[in-house]
Amino acid sequence: MGNDLSYKDKKVITIGVVRDLTGLSERQIRYYEERKLIFPERTAGGSRKYSFSDVELLMKIANKIEDGIQTHEIRKEMIREQKKQNQDEMRRKMIQGQLNAQFGLRKN
Repeated sequence: MGNDLSYKDKKVITIGVVRDLTGLSERQIRYYEERKLIFPERTAGGSRKYSFSDVELLMKIANKIEDGIQTHEIRKEMIREQKKQNQDEMRRKMIQGQLNAQFGLRKN
């Protein structure tokens, strides 16, 4: 198939459904987008589309806001987490490459 995204990552949910699932207002959801905490896709008509992963992230953001954490602090934490994930993935690929070289394995 051409689309390798998990069902959790496909952007198919409207803002109204996200509102109903999260209990957040559409205004709050758009504000988190403005603050670069969430990144919906846009349809040709300009409607926002979210994924189930986005819904989970919005719930985490809302809980942090409720705990008194500022949006700029949440954004910094998200950037740190993404950098760590990228480093972990690079490390995993490097180790896999070393194992493949050691044991004469190759990717087809």
